[in-house]
Amino acid sequence: MAVSNTTQRLHICHIVWSFRTGGLENGVVNLINQLDRQLFRHSIICLTDYDAGFFQRISHDDVAIYTLNKNPGHDIGSFLRCYRLLRRLKPDICHSRNIAALEYQFSAMLAAVPYRVHGEHGWDIKDLAGVNRKYIWLKRLFKPLIHQYVSLSQENLRYLQQRIKVAPAKLNLICNGVDTNKFTPAAADSALPDFLHTGQRLIFVSVGRMVPVKNHPLLVNAYTELCLENKQFSTATALVIIGEGEYRQTLWQQLQQAGLAQQCWLPGNRDDVAAILPGCSVFVLPSLAEGISNTVLEAMASGLPVIATAVGGNPDLIRHGDNGWLVPSDDLPALKQQMLHCYQQPAQLTAAASAARRAAEQQFSITSMVSRYQALYQKALTPEEG
Repeated sequence: MAVSNTTQRLHICHIVWSFRTGGLENGVVNLINQLDRQLFRHSIICLTDYDAGFFQRISHDDVAIYTLNKNPGHDIGSFLRCYRLLRRLKPDICHSRNIAALEYQFSAMLAAVPYRVHGEHGWDIKDLAGVNRKYIWLKRLFKPLIHQYVSLSQENLRYLQQRIKVAPAKLNLICNGVDTNKFTPAAADSALPDFLHTGQRLIFVSVGRMVPVKNHPLLVNAYTELCLENKQFSTATALVIIGEGEYRQTLWQQLQQAGLAQQCWLPGNRDDVAAILPGCSVFVLPSLAEGISNTVLEAMASGLPVIATAVGGNPDLIRHGDNGWLVPSDDLPALKQQMLHCYQQPAQLTAAASAARRAAEQQFSITSMVSRYQALYQKALTPEEG
């Protein structure tokens, strides 16, 4: 079904689980901020809740955010609340992200939203391999309600085509993009704390929610063991992990007990990541699962080589031995070996840093991402064939 009214801006309603600090949510912020305001306007529906401070990252003053206050488990009433809200908002396009939000496309269909888009942004912690039969069944069940799909990585694209049996004509591969003007190696002032400026430390940095799927304990274990095994490594390096979550306090205590607090910094969430990254040396992403990581793209744009686990969309971003290195998932010896290699081979770091920045500029610009989403949304103006 095509949108009939073409005289006004297309109204896009984004449905997400919650709207707090995270890669998926940051992608929504970037998209809303960058899409042409003369062509599009936006609303956001959160199934659970949102962080008012994070919502302030949206630069447009005409974006409204709503919550369904979904209760844990099967909250049938939340579907009714979503239906009523969509009937009132009357969006032209409903764009859901990941499986929890997909189910609310049923409410969108009943509310006569004419065009429905669904995005697959990565794997659920309960389904890291994409083989959960319940999830496959649900996604196939809701498939007739979706006009177009967005996949962020080649892995997810294959999953949708081979397991969910989505027709190729409905599949769109749109990689996340990064603002290479905001994230740059030439930041004016580093926001790192003073104690990390002393000497010429090699600083390993990671940015992300400290939750199980991000697997920060692997990074802390690797760094701790390397420092205890190699005094020179310990003296010459530091560790920075930016983000909040259930593991933060435990990991900080682990570093303190190892006697490494004086060279580690775990500040929680920060709004000045663009000013922190250029002062670091190597970005590390130890995740068990990923879509296309915004934090990896931000690190690359900041001129940092990346060590990442070979999961999800990471191989789409990292060319092993060129702009970074890929290691097996949850493999402590492999991660230790690669971190030690970075310490021992500074010349390779310089070359990889240049390659990372170049890839961010040439392949993963935010301009390219926005233009592809704009073309996707404008398909709503074209009647479907067949």
